[in-house]
Amino acid sequence: MLLTIDVGNTNITMGVFAEEFLTGMFRMTTKRPRTSDEYGFTICGILEHRSIDPKAIEDVIIASVVPDIMHSLTSGVIKYLHTTPVIVSADSDTGIRVNTDNPSRTGPDRIVNAVAGYAISKGPAIVVDFGTATTYDLIGPDGTLESCIIAPGIETAGRSLWGGAAMLPAIQIQMPETALARDTVTGMQGGLVFGAIGQTEYIVRRMKEESGYADAYVIATGGLGKIIANETDCIDLYDPQLTLNGLRLIYERMKTEGVKKSRVTEL
Repeated sequence: MLLTIDVGNTNITMGVFAEEFLTGMFRMTTKRPRTSDEYGFTICGILEHRSIDPKAIEDVIIASVVPDIMHSLTSGVIKYLHTTPVIVSADSDTGIRVNTDNPSRTGPDRIVNAVAGYAISKGPAIVVDFGTATTYDLIGPDGTLESCIIAPGIETAGRSLWGGAAMLPAIQIQMPETALARDTVTGMQGGLVFGAIGQTEYIVRRMKEESGYADAYVIATGGLGKIIANETDCIDLYDPQLTLNGLRLIYERMKTEGVKKSRVTEL
């Protein structure tokens, strides 16, 4: 079995694959400091709680946008799962070419999403990830990550709103019944959600117009992506497992390429 780990700024999302089938998915908070033993023990404990034997995990692949925790996390994986994880970076052989001014600064999560998005679209695509930041990545018809837009995430904008205004409360982000709010909470919900919908529609339209990829397939992912996807026709597909599937696809590619190289060496 393969354990895929997506380390985001807010959550660490993990998925266990038996070949191409996702058999389990779970999350941990990112910002809590942990030792390697805490990571290893927690991961094994969650796996066992989901009736997955940690000994059945044969390989691990990680994409992370939080470098500070990687030493403890990778050490925990090595000590408790007895395998050295594959770490995805801009230099990895993912099958996606990063055509930006500074490829090394491209987030591994965006590369992984591009891999999964292109596998779905088989052509030009826009992948929108509603996370701590909302990212819009344009993938060309030849599988090249060509450009991006990065905006504050919906929850990030919300925390800024109630953190910076003394009389505004912290709220649950959800779709209000109407844009004609008559109270503060509903007004804030409308501002955050309707604002995100409008932003998504405008950015997607501009990216299609300027790239010339009018038929680009638009895929959304991320926790709050479902709310937005349900309210706009500019998103063709919502896939909450997009990043984990991208990690699986990269692992399978690396494994296949490794086998090919070994056979060439033997010959």
